[in-house]
Amino acid sequence: MPKQTEGPTDGSEVVTVSQSYKGSHKADRPWESVSDPKATGLPHETDGKESLGSQRDDDAVYVKGHPVIRNGLDVSKYIVSIRDDGDPALTFRSIVLGTIFTALSSVITMLYVFKPYQASVSPVFLQLLVYVFGVAWGLLTPRPDRFKSKWLQSIFRFLNFGQHFTIKEHVVAALIASSGNNGLSGVEIYAVERLFYDKAVTAATAVLGTFSISLCGFVLAGVLRPLIVYPAEMVYWSTLPQVVLFQNLHFDQKANKDRLTKFGWALLFAAIWELFPAYIMTWFSGISIFCLASMNAPKHIRTVFTTVFGGASSNEGMGLLNFSLDWQYIQSTYLSLPFKQQLNSWIGYIIWYAGILGLYYSNVWDAQSFPFMSSSLFQSSGTQFSTTSVMNSHGTIDFTKLEKIGLPSLTASTAWGYLTSNLAIGALITHVFIFFGKDMVLAWKQARSRTQPDPHYQAMLKYKEVPMWWYLVLFLLAFVAGLIVNIKGDTTLPVWGYIVSILLGAFIAPFSCVLYGLYGNGIGTNQLSKMVAGALHPGRPLANLYFASWSHQCILLSVNLANWLKVGQYTKVPHRIMFATQIYGTLLGAALNYVVMTTIVSNQRDILLDPVGNNVWSGSTVQNFNSQAITWALAKEVYGVNGRYLIVPLGLVIGLALPVLHWGLNKLYPPLKKIPLNTAIIASFAGNTTHGNTSWIWSSIAVGVFSQFWLRRRIPEIYNKYNYLIGAALDGGSQIIIFVLSFAVLGAAGKERPFPTWWGNPAGNPDHCF
Repeated sequence: MPKQTEGPTDGSEVVTVSQSYKGSHKADRPWESVSDPKATGLPHETDGKESLGSQRDDDAVYVKGHPVIRNGLDVSKYIVSIRDDGDPALTFRSIVLGTIFTALSSVITMLYVFKPYQASVSPVFLQLLVYVFGVAWGLLTPRPDRFKSKWLQSIFRFLNFGQHFTIKEHVVAALIASSGNNGLSGVEIYAVERLFYDKAVTAATAVLGTFSISLCGFVLAGVLRPLIVYPAEMVYWSTLPQVVLFQNLHFDQKANKDRLTKFGWALLFAAIWELFPAYIMTWFSGISIFCLASMNAPKHIRTVFTTVFGGASSNEGMGLLNFSLDWQYIQSTYLSLPFKQQLNSWIGYIIWYAGILGLYYSNVWDAQSFPFMSSSLFQSSGTQFSTTSVMNSHGTIDFTKLEKIGLPSLTASTAWGYLTSNLAIGALITHVFIFFGKDMVLAWKQARSRTQPDPHYQAMLKYKEVPMWWYLVLFLLAFVAGLIVNIKGDTTLPVWGYIVSILLGAFIAPFSCVLYGLYGNGIGTNQLSKMVAGALHPGRPLANLYFASWSHQCILLSVNLANWLKVGQYTKVPHRIMFATQIYGTLLGAALNYVVMTTIVSNQRDILLDPVGNNVWSGSTVQNFNSQAITWALAKEVYGVNGRYLIVPLGLVIGLALPVLHWGLNKLYPPLKKIPLNTAIIASFAGNTTHGNTSWIWSSIAVGVFSQFWLRRRIPEIYNKYNYLIGAALDGGSQIIIFVLSFAVLGAAGKERPFPTWWGNPAGNPDHCF
């Protein structure tokens, strides 16, 4: 009789088992294929702390016969199988499918750049689409052995006709499709230039710049693999749904029909439903009881209610207790992020509500002279600040013109966002050093000696690693392309500044990768790049944009490549194939991003320049890029000792101290250690929603509580089998309809065909706020 152990206080049976579960119906329990953790030397944590080392605890928590997943060690032991069928990975079919779906993902993601809320195509949805088409490829094509001609047999085998669609082919195709947005940052710069500087980059700058920006950070992931990929605790939780689904689809054939049937019905439901909040009945995109209650109230009361409770339109308000039923904004992210991450994000939201309300109604920084929420720049009079009015023909700021017009001002919400971003960056650096430093050293030593005990790492030792010189050659090519762009192009960024940008990104990347691997979600570090650029290149907003892009891409690409290298480790795809196919997908996606960007910017220019936008299109994202570039190009005047926003750069120093305070409180009051606080994540979420649509926040909280707090702990059987699957279907159905609506009726192709106005689709804000 197994001993009782502490578990969820819900009345469920909770037991501790020292080895693998011995129940029946093995097909429904993929974790049983994992070998004995004692035999593999699998590390386990003993105190609830994220550990990258080799601590061991062979106890596991079960509820009604199914394991409760608590950490990365449980993932390695119970969720992800070490099975390796040795099937081919790089095939004609995998390349073709990856290429087709890269086009889909790149187009949809670029659309979301110009939406009130920025999102991307669900990787799990792409994965399932690839699976359906891959299986159909094998079933609907003739088998090679039906033909007598050896020549035809060879051709059909190369084309994968009549052949079983394997897990490794599937991973490679999904990898190509998902990496199609790695080059998005560079394309966003070109959008800013077109909108705010009335200039389009040359073909040479577009090609070489995109190549350099898209690939400059790959070398960092190669160098940091022992730290950010190999340890068991580096799960990359937001990618775990894909790994689980890969293995369920290919290792559990009997369950496939049932899973895909449920997926299909959920996708169909989501697709039909999305027509309502996105087009027919937009009230569903933001349901606010308080907005409805204030419809007949005086104007000043409605204005306050809109500021606090409105959120269905871009920059409308904070969206407090405003619930959205529009899945395109909610998405399945909150079905996969671990509870510890979501808990910290909720604390951050509480601080956010208090912070920007306090700033606005206290009129800090003359907040009430400007819109409550907007990422645009304004003159002191409250009118929008024109970028071109203070620029000269060389792309730099003309201080004589600036003196006449006056310094730009930020909305209070934007200034608060910049401050909390710096707090988060500082806290990230200190938190990783204080709480993960020793484990990082241990993990590095274990990987370098090839003794990392994670069974998935050990299972991959039979495949050839990517030689370091491959990474170095790729970096050299990207570096030279960037040199040419900055020497011959019109970036205004000097060569030495370009080199500093890459070095800065290389410094921050390890911290971001560790946080992302442990929590499944990172923090925005672009603000630091813009601060440094402003200090080094005063008066040069374009230089700031390019500096930040190269620096930030070093960080972003290292995270993305590490993420997929972890997927490859879990699914046993050879290292070299993972490396090559991600490069291919990145470059292909960047080219498609550029085409879509030019189309949208040309057709929706006026609304993208509007500081508020509407519930369909919004330039908030690119406006924010430009606002940061302009203000940091005036760092001394705007953020200096005598500047209005001095607190913003000081936030970096304050942020460095936050984890020290956290560590000190843990020492003074040890029970506090049981609460998985992370000051970097708290600070990040205290200010990362300062513009755009906010009605989704409370809906995402509800989804997270249901999935991670209730379903995962009380009904782990359903959670393990369907949590990620149904989330992917909802993502896919909603995003397909958004793709169709955007070009058919919402104006992405130029002609807008709005749905007739009625109570459920009001002419103003969809939530009926003022």
